[in-house]
Amino acid sequence: MKRLVTFCFALLLAACAASSHQADINSESSEKLTVGKVQREIKVGMTSAEVVEILGSPNMVSTDELRREVWVYDKVATETAYSKSEGGVWLLVLGASKSAGARSQSQKTLTIIVKFDENSRVRDFAYHSSKF
Repeated sequence: MKRLVTFCFALLLAACAASSHQADINSESSEKLTVGKVQREIKVGMTSAEVVEILGSPNMVSTDELRREVWVYDKVATETAYSKSEGGVWLLVLGASKSAGARSQSQKTLTIIVKFDENSRVRDFAYHSSKF
């Protein structure tokens, strides 16, 4: 019986370690596209290559009435927050647990419009961010 409890406890610790490792992998993703990044790094006069280096490829490319390129970046993100409480480790090891929790979800959008001149340099840019 003592071996079974020890084995179950070791299995529980391994599962916790694996889930925290997964969270670490997800947090190492590349820098996110934010309003602050646009404000800090995009400048009038930049080349289209410099914009791609900073923001990546646009979602949509079109032209205005004078045939100058207009790039649109449109990002949507869903944020989910979980709150959970457990009824004790020993109950979990023995196959019974008591838990309660809550979940909240919100949406974030970021739209960036970059307008280029005839020489493929930024002539203007705008952005809009919302959270609901």
